[in-house]
Amino acid sequence: MRLTGVSPESGRTGLTVQTALANPSTRPGLRLPGRVTLRAGRADVPVLHVRLGLVTSAEPDTPEAPRRLVQFHQAEIATGFVLRAGRARSIPFSFPVPWETPVTVVGGTPLLSLRMGLRTEVAIEPGLDQGAMVPLFVHPLIAQAHILTTLDMLGFRLRQAGSVAARLPGVEQQLSLHQRLGYWVAPLYAGPITELEVIFIANSAGLEVLLWCDRRLALAGITHQSISRFRIWHDGAERQDWVATVDGWLRIAINRHAAMAAHADWSAPITESAHVSRRPDEPLHPGLGLGGTAGSAGVGGGGGGGGGGDGT
Repeated sequence: MRLTGVSPESGRTGLTVQTALANPSTRPGLRLPGRVTLRAGRADVPVLHVRLGLVTSAEPDTPEAPRRLVQFHQAEIATGFVLRAGRARSIPFSFPVPWETPVTVVGGTPLLSLRMGLRTEVAIEPGLDQGAMVPLFVHPLIAQAHILTTLDMLGFRLRQAGSVAARLPGVEQQLSLHQRLGYWVAPLYAGPITELEVIFIANSAGLEVLLWCDRRLALAGITHQSISRFRIWHDGAERQDWVATVDGWLRIAINRHAAMAAHADWSAPITESAHVSRRPDEPLHPGLGLGGTAGSAGVGGGGGGGGGGDGT
């Protein structure tokens, strides 16, 4: 599949910008091959630079703020040349997709709230840029796909998906935004929590998974919130027992959340969990889970933690 973005012709310079991708589908950590073609009109065009940027819709970390377009990653592919009148120049590229790039395709379906594009910026002179936008479809990493599939199998239902233009306290991030996937809790795990938000922070070695319990209700002053953190290697993801692993994570997170209820100040607003300031546990070696199985003790009981630590 080949997708192309073409900018409207500039009335002053006559320059047109065409961006083509051989395949608009990608994954975090991959490179995106393509080509930018510039074509001059009847006058020479001095080009300061040509840049590519990943753009998505994101919201600030405040409930009342509107969403806005955010360019969260860019790379320069050409600089300092003059395009002669009537001539064209083709610039091939291999654009690196950051490991932390938000996923826009869940369960094989593109989500409208997670649209993303690759924007081409051609700087002709300060203050004058021409851009062409090409839509992108970012599929999950193997570990991300297994976690999302397992949540669905366990009965969690996706409520909302979006990106937030903010950094998480105590979490090592390369990008200035992160993605949140909000779920209604599955019946098997209901009671101690009502909602669950899942956040992925990936790098070349593995995946950090944050399970955020009842964040929205805490902001409304109804209950408290908590964050539990887990890590997994990319290597060995296909051999992982994902039902046991995700179930173990959930039991650890929910048991902690239930234990915190005894100490919660119901009248005080909570803006973040103190647990997030702790360093995450060391990643598990390939093939090992974090304890707990789908058939072990009920959520809120004492047997769900296993030997994998408390997960924060």
